[in-house]
Amino acid sequence: MIFLKILCVLIGIILCYILFLIVSSLFINPNMEYEINSRFYRFLLNSATAIAFVATRLKVHTIGMEHLPKEGRFLLVCNHRSKFDPIITWYILRKYDLAFISKAENFNVPIFGRFIRKCCFMAIDRENPKKAMETIQRAAKLIERDEVSIGVYPEGTRSKTTELLPFHNGVFKIAQKAKVPIVIVAIQGTEQIKSNYPLHRSHIQLSILETLPTDYVTSHKTAEIGEYVRLKMNEVLQQEEEPI
Repeated sequence: MIFLKILCVLIGIILCYILFLIVSSLFINPNMEYEINSRFYRFLLNSATAIAFVATRLKVHTIGMEHLPKEGRFLLVCNHRSKFDPIITWYILRKYDLAFISKAENFNVPIFGRFIRKCCFMAIDRENPKKAMETIQRAAKLIERDEVSIGVYPEGTRSKTTELLPFHNGVFKIAQKAKVPIVIVAIQGTEQIKSNYPLHRSHIQLSILETLPTDYVTSHKTAEIGEYVRLKMNEVLQQEEEPI
């Protein structure tokens, strides 16, 4: 009897929490680009993500956290294997208020799509160079105003083979325009989450490889930066002989 009462209370709390998230999302304009990182919606985003971690049985192992900048904003670049990549990264590095540049479809995801919009995440149209450049300019301005740090995937889309796809080196212009360092990250194991769930726990490795200082970023061409970033990522990704 007591167990049933506790179960009913827990179910009630969960339903109230979900209802609160739904109602909160209704106050966000799905067609607006927000320029201020909302602390309230950032909290909701992180709390919902924490629950998702438990529900999907994720265990994230971090390496090289000491390489992160001690202060100031930055551009984070990472390889891309799964739709879980940004979710894991923004939560593990939540104190840095990351806002990812993402494809437009992700902003249509119920609740989460609106929350990330309110947290200054932005869509990019790679088929339209002019609009893509506008997104790059906006991202740089958000960094300059100290609203958020920006996260991008130079590959532009998920790799289905785990091998790095060709880079869109234009994303490095964000760091050049904002005059900030570039944090190089490698993520491994996220491509297994879908097949592991719900029977098996997924082990993810998030490696902070290096932070390229501002002087390096502003004194090199984007193609040169891309070549170096790709080299650093491959040094880790090509060692995936054994499971994490």
